[in-house]
Amino acid sequence: MRKITSTVQMLAAGAAVTWSAGAQATESVAGQPVPEALGLQAPVTEIGEFGNWMYNDWLFPIIAAITVFVTVLLVWVMVRYRASANPEPSKTSHNTLIEVIWTVVPVLILVAIAIPSFKLLYSEYTPPKADLTIKVTGHQWYWSYEYPDHDGLSFDSIMLTDEDAAKANLPRLLATDNRVVVPVGKTVKLLLTSTDVIHSWTIPSFFVKMDAVPGRINETWFKAEKPGIYYGQCSELCGIRHGFMPIMVEVVSEEQFAAWLEEAKAQFASASASTQFASADLTVRQ
Repeated sequence: MRKITSTVQMLAAGAAVTWSAGAQATESVAGQPVPEALGLQAPVTEIGEFGNWMYNDWLFPIIAAITVFVTVLLVWVMVRYRASANPEPSKTSHNTLIEVIWTVVPVLILVAIAIPSFKLLYSEYTPPKADLTIKVTGHQWYWSYEYPDHDGLSFDSIMLTDEDAAKANLPRLLATDNRVVVPVGKTVKLLLTSTDVIHSWTIPSFFVKMDAVPGRINETWFKAEKPGIYYGQCSELCGIRHGFMPIMVEVVSEEQFAAWLEEAKAQFASASASTQFASADLTVRQ
């Protein structure tokens, strides 16, 4: 499994990225699905590393061992106790030692799984002090983003058409017209809500998945350690076109992030009306 994960990471590292027209290219790391790959996407956060360790090095060996043991046990019972080999079945109906083993061993296995699981959950729901806060709002069928710490900068993020994605050399069904930009190595707090139904903001490389629920605010966080473009999608069955709600996050240096902020404030401050029109235009694109 580690070899597969390394292969995925090597393939993903081959794509060059840019954060906007005329901007400097960032490091060539892209978190996105790879055809015929198995396993989780290469993580770029500490929690993602922990989650991958749990999947690859802890849960997978345990599940494999249980599967092999049960299979061998079934085969042995079928061969050893078939009618021709065992014409006189035993009358034994109770064995204290076996009953203790099949009670205690599963409990020990569950405890072994639960201890690191609790640690992972605690880390996910105990964020450190945030360096940047982003409010995420789900709509049918696009996302809106707001940077409340930066003059309320806000914009919509809508999936590119196949033609636009091909022209920009970006992945189909994953690229958006406006992307979320965050600085590398900084703690980003996400506040999530929705205006209609339940959506879910998911980036596999960050090991982040949090529901956006109408009428309430959910919170999650990530700290990306590598520059690049990372993709995700709404992972809640929010409706017929929920798979057309991609998420595109670009992680850049602090200098690039500051430059992007200035450009984005000028671009979106004077285009709030057109941004709403772009949202409505999604109906036409569908």
